[in-house]
Amino acid sequence: MPEAPARIIAVDTHDIRFPTSRELDGSDAMNPDPDYSAAYVVLRTDAADGYEGHGFTFTIGRGNDVQVAAIDALRGHVLGRPVEELCADPGSLFRDLIADSQLRWLGPEKGVMHMAIGAVVNAVWDLAARRAGKPLWQLLADAEPEWLVRQIDFRYITDALTPEEALDLLRRGREGAGDRRARLLERGFPAYTTSPGWLGYDDDKLTRLAAQAVADGFRQIKLKVGADLADDVRRCRVARAVVGPDVRLAVDANQRWNVDEAIAWTKALAEFDPYWIEEPTSPDDVLGHAAIRRAVTPVKVATGEHVQNRIVFKQMLQAGALDIVQIDAARVGGVNENLAILLLAAKFGVPVCPHAGGVGLCELVQHLSMFDYLAVSGTTEDRVIEYVDHLHEHFLTPVVIRDGHYTAPTTPGFSAAMRPESIARYTYPGGTFWAADPDTQKGQAA
Repeated sequence: MPEAPARIIAVDTHDIRFPTSRELDGSDAMNPDPDYSAAYVVLRTDAADGYEGHGFTFTIGRGNDVQVAAIDALRGHVLGRPVEELCADPGSLFRDLIADSQLRWLGPEKGVMHMAIGAVVNAVWDLAARRAGKPLWQLLADAEPEWLVRQIDFRYITDALTPEEALDLLRRGREGAGDRRARLLERGFPAYTTSPGWLGYDDDKLTRLAAQAVADGFRQIKLKVGADLADDVRRCRVARAVVGPDVRLAVDANQRWNVDEAIAWTKALAEFDPYWIEEPTSPDDVLGHAAIRRAVTPVKVATGEHVQNRIVFKQMLQAGALDIVQIDAARVGGVNENLAILLLAAKFGVPVCPHAGGVGLCELVQHLSMFDYLAVSGTTEDRVIEYVDHLHEHFLTPVVIRDGHYTAPTTPGFSAAMRPESIARYTYPGGTFWAADPDTQKGQAA
């Protein structure tokens, strides 16, 4: 009698929150007191190899419970799935999840439900890479172009990118991949750091961290802006004096402005030679971004961390609204949708510089940029991955930065797995940290 196939037998979720608001880590003009958090999912199987799949989506505290509930709502689509079939075709789950008509009514393909889909889909990719014995970047780079194209949902984007064009991009992207892989393993992938630039930091801390960033080999730093123009002018002047004229200085408004404000504010900061202005207005405002881009050149316009799906990215690119595409590993529908966005960016010749300013986002998105370098764009020119220097210690395979570059991970998987002791300590509200926190207990009692 044939042995029954291994299946997904459990979908475990965790509400994990870190008290970053206490030191104002992560603070910006729109989010002054974030507690960096992860709505975290683990796919457990009855396979003999014992591998699990780990995924999460990023939030900043309150509302993480809503995101966890959204992941829980997907459990019925995942339980009982044969592991071999799932890992051989993660796109099958992606297509089923976005096609659920009742869940789709809550979206479609946007917001809390779409982020939940991304967390589950990313967990499947983590499981597939673990079982293949490869880090995710290598699994994707080694995959046949035809298989990668089958992982992509081309609905709503064929007016900008057809499956045939995607296949051609991937076939051409493989040329010279062996030499690029050797360079990646030797040198890593360029990074920039936001760690000096959180809005809540005083000038002394900004000065110290900016100087340290340059000493550590970073050739670009980023400052949060948008709350007060006089403060932004002062902080940019401080930062430029510290890093000198040859290190790029990017600024990030986190959606703070109307279009006219964005243009005026960016021009007011132009004396400090900002490389890009990030999220100058609503991430849904395609034409607003295009207007800002026309008005503030040569300052580049970057956005993407809150762009909700491949369709909006398509429109941004079609409208000439972006100089920099900023993918986010946990905002859209997981790896499958990010494959579409990477190929759209390549079709339009726009560099990808991922967002990674959140718990675990550096760990995830490094894999997507490294795949892009090896198998799509073929270059690191004007491409950098964001880096922030906190919370990596909570992951089993944290990012490694050397001389301002991400070191290519070699551990199989998507680098998504958190340490069990971190999950036990920071699960909200019953983890050991939060259970001992007087403010948490007071809030629960209220």
